[in-house]
Amino acid sequence: MSAQPEESARLRRRVEEEARRIKKAEEDRRTLLSQTVYLGTVGLLFVLPLVGGAYLGVWLDERMGGFSVHWTMGMIFVGLVVGGINVYLFIRE
Repeated sequence: MSAQPEESARLRRRVEEEARRIKKAEEDRRTLLSQTVYLGTVGLLFVLPLVGGAYLGVWLDERMGGFSVHWTMGMIFVGLVVGGINVYLFIRE
């Protein structure tokens, strides 16, 4: 008969621990808005250098005269690298 109160106390402790764990998980959960802002920021950190590099490359190709895409392709690649580094550093924080 003495085993039943011990078992009841053990069960009560497990239920209390589980309730604390669930409450903590609910408090730590990110909202949909915060996740959307986070993904939008990551997207902008990647896309803006890429587009900026493309525009800079087109401008440089026009300044050099003639039909060429050497600067455009090079600056797109530079924008891709810079965007990747931006995203890496942002996610690492």
